[in-house]
Amino acid sequence: MTKIKFFKNAIKYDGKRIRVWYSKGRLTNYPEGTITIYAKDYGSQLPIELKPENDTDSMTDYFDKDRARVEPESKYYNEIKGFVGN
Repeated sequence: MTKIKFFKNAIKYDGKRIRVWYSKGRLTNYPEGTITIYAKDYGSQLPIELKPENDTDSMTDYFDKDRARVEPESKYYNEIKGFVGN
């Protein structure tokens, strides 16, 4: 199993550097404190372990960037909470 390494502006996974940014705010249907990881580039890039969401629909020429929600009980939460401003 490949380890995910988190940095302030990127995630390193499987030898690749994925540019990201983090956000924390009140989200409907998610527990308080949930952090969202946004990929800075288009396409499916975030590791599958983070359960990324991507609403790209190439049939209608709508392209989206990956995003993943990290809830407080996630094993990755403590690693990334220091990268979020609030």
